[in-house]
Amino acid sequence: MEKVSEGLFVSVDYKGTLQNGEIFDTSEGRQPLEVQMGAGQLIKGFENALMDMALNEKKTFTLAPEEAYGIVHEDRKHTFPRADVPAEMDPQVGQTVGLTTQDGQQVPAQIIAVTDDGVTVDLNHPLAGKSLTFEIEVVGISKTQTQTAGCGCGCDCGDEASGGCSSNESGCGCH
Repeated sequence: MEKVSEGLFVSVDYKGTLQNGEIFDTSEGRQPLEVQMGAGQLIKGFENALMDMALNEKKTFTLAPEEAYGIVHEDRKHTFPRADVPAEMDPQVGQTVGLTTQDGQQVPAQIIAVTDDGVTVDLNHPLAGKSLTFEIEVVGISKTQTQTAGCGCGCDCGDEASGGCSSNESGCGCH
């Protein structure tokens, strides 16, 4: 029986939940997530859990923040003077905005506070600092890629500058 190993393409149905039971991402209603093992497409803990699984095998596991999207780094929170915010922008807490780095790359940031004096954004991944529980099932193992577009998780993986799938609002759970 073939098992998941380095270099193989693996298709996985998954559901990711937070400690409170809230679903932050799922493949339900979409094609399964397909990744090449060892290619850096997954968070490390998710990839480690997939290793050595067999076709149609199911598993449930919980990842500590360090195995998932990391801990929250306070130095990734920044406050900008209100005068630096474009006049046409109406910043709202919870809103995700794109910031441009000094080298011209776009990075997502979530607004966490708005005052008359400034806007505070958080550049940590939205799932940083959270333990994540995944229910997964291996639905395909192949030596070659079987899907043609994206990562199968329903998000735009083309923007590697913002971290690929893991940068979408739900966190996508696949990277």
